[in-house]
Amino acid sequence: MIAAPEDPGHLPRAGDSSIAYRRRPGKGPTIVFLGGFKSDMSGAKAAALDAFCAARGQAFLRFDYQGHGVSGGRFEDGTIGLWTEDALTAIDALVSGPVVLVGSSMGGWIALNVALSRPGRVAGLIGIAAAPDFTEDLIWQQMEEPARMVLETEGVIYETSDYGDDPYAITKALIDDGRRHLRLRGPIAFSGPVRLLHGQRDPDVPWQRSLTLAEKLESEDV
Repeated sequence: MIAAPEDPGHLPRAGDSSIAYRRRPGKGPTIVFLGGFKSDMSGAKAAALDAFCAARGQAFLRFDYQGHGVSGGRFEDGTIGLWTEDALTAIDALVSGPVVLVGSSMGGWIALNVALSRPGRVAGLIGIAAAPDFTEDLIWQQMEEPARMVLETEGVIYETSDYGDDPYAITKALIDDGRRHLRLRGPIAFSGPVRLLHGQRDPDVPWQRSLTLAEKLESEDV
């Protein structure tokens, strides 16, 4: 018999924000899904992984970062560091024992941060078009100079998206904070198993980024 997931829960955070989550009981290690930039736990990848875990009787956790989905907080206030703290808070509060982190796009970057912060708990990593360092390499370095000037002076610019009608905010805080969490500039001290999935027609994250990540990981099982 397949166990039903718990009703959506909310973890309190500082101020008026909260982290919304869904947790499915089952055997360990717990699979934890880490979504992408402006994505949420109701997306197709998260739902497919939930169904996979249900069929296996595997414990599963998915959640929304602050400013995403049905979590509290404003998207414009988010940074890589803040969303990493959301992931750590959810895992520490809601999961016992080892975890396997499945990170999609930005979630692949968050997964690396979590693995380095909780090395004794992360049994393995899966990256789906993982995008570490994307704020620097895929946003800032590809931004035209006039847009950079607006970002520097006004603190935010708005970009159109292929995944929704509303533009999303790129803030100076996001760029500045991202520079404090860059991972592809040197070795990544994770030695567990890693599997990287990346389509070669990906329009958003160059597939070569996964090859670079594979080279930087210290693990011998990538």
